[in-house]
Amino acid sequence: MHANVDTLKDLPAEDRTRLELAGLDVAEAERSGSFFQVDQEIRHAHSGTEGIEVLPIAEALVKYDWIQDYYWKAVDRDKDPYTKFVAKQEAQQGFAIIARKGARAIYPLQACLYLAGAKVQYVHNIVIAEEGAELHLISGCVSGSATRAGSHIGVTEFYIGKNARVTSTMIHNWSESISVFPRSASIIEEGGIFLSNYVCMQPVRHIDMYPTARLVGPDATARFSSVVVGLPGSTLDLGSRAILEAPGTSAEIVSRMITRGGTIISRGEIQGRVPSTKGYIECKGLILEDGLMHAIPEIAGSVVETELTHEAAIGRIAQNEIEYLMSRGLDEETATATIIRGFLDVKIRGLPETLQRQIDSAIDAAESGF
Repeated sequence: MHANVDTLKDLPAEDRTRLELAGLDVAEAERSGSFFQVDQEIRHAHSGTEGIEVLPIAEALVKYDWIQDYYWKAVDRDKDPYTKFVAKQEAQQGFAIIARKGARAIYPLQACLYLAGAKVQYVHNIVIAEEGAELHLISGCVSGSATRAGSHIGVTEFYIGKNARVTSTMIHNWSESISVFPRSASIIEEGGIFLSNYVCMQPVRHIDMYPTARLVGPDATARFSSVVVGLPGSTLDLGSRAILEAPGTSAEIVSRMITRGGTIISRGEIQGRVPSTKGYIECKGLILEDGLMHAIPEIAGSVVETELTHEAAIGRIAQNEIEYLMSRGLDEETATATIIRGFLDVKIRGLPETLQRQIDSAIDAAESGF
């Protein structure tokens, strides 16, 4: 573990760069609040916005008795070995973000989960947006440049109140030897909106995640977007699930995948359980170098008036597209990079410009590897 690291600026220059590639603002100039945890030690948690609190989860549980009403309610503590491991830890680590009724932040909040030397880093996070509140969260999950091995297990529960809006953008920047097991779920009430964005463009040993959104209030909306690159030695088992449990609810799951020799399993599921519901899954992949890409879209309707669709495609870059760009004056390498960049360029409806820039920057940073 790095000594004397109390703020992001205290990290070595190489590690600060790694944080920036994960969407984190080291200077915290354009952030409304920050949470910083190194291994199992919380270095700081603060918010600069009235009506929005950023607290260590252990402190929030002591300060507010009612937090227990949310604790382990979206995620089942007995779901699998990873949730069971986090649940049995006596010293709970992670953050609680509470946006009071009608509160809104000018800039996004950021959470840095930094793996330096621990064999296992674990967190339990809770995000609560009360009625009419709006918040945007960038989670940068990073391992240090000198970190050679380790695992990260993260449980995150999102609660989106009536007409509230939460955007969660997670950018991973691990290393070839790290295994990661996020376990997250959201509960969205009437008129609530939940946007979940995931970006992983850097090497990692293994990622296993399948976040679930339950839309329990009328006219609630959930959108999941992911952009991933599978590098040699990496196994990415990713997906999203949305359960439409109230009239007027809708969900969208969009993923863009590229394998350069790694294994990618892309899962998506939408369940339409009540009338007047809509869902759409779009999964597209490019194979640049021999690897494995497996798309598994699922739609399940149990009533007459639910409308669910999906499409999936896996292929390679078409030679005629390259030749067309070359005819316009580009060399083959630039033409190929341009096509890849366009493939990954997912513009997310309703995403604040600040967060879109972070996603674009993560993609730009990885382009040299293509």
